[in-house]
Amino acid sequence: MGKKEKVVDLKPKAEKITDEQLKKVQETVNGINRAQLEIGSIEVRKHEMMHQIAGLRDNLTLLQGEFEKDYGTYDIDISTGIINYPKENGKVNKKD
Repeated sequence: MGKKEKVVDLKPKAEKITDEQLKKVQETVNGINRAQLEIGSIEVRKHEMMHQIAGLRDNLTLLQGEFEKDYGTYDIDISTGIINYPKENGKVNKKD
């Protein structure tokens, strides 16, 4: 068996990436960071909206309670305001 020849690389190693490569990597990382910040802002807004929806649902429950007390039902057509009274013996029981 023969000896393996040792290959010597005489080319000097680069000290840093090119300016163009640096610009591309900086832009990419900055883009990721901006997107993550925006996601954070969206999540905060989402959280606020979820609280708002919960409050609106509470208001709806209160309104339904008022309708039940005043009309005996909270089954209301929200487009027209018409009360859908419960049927008794096949006839609509309209409250006077």
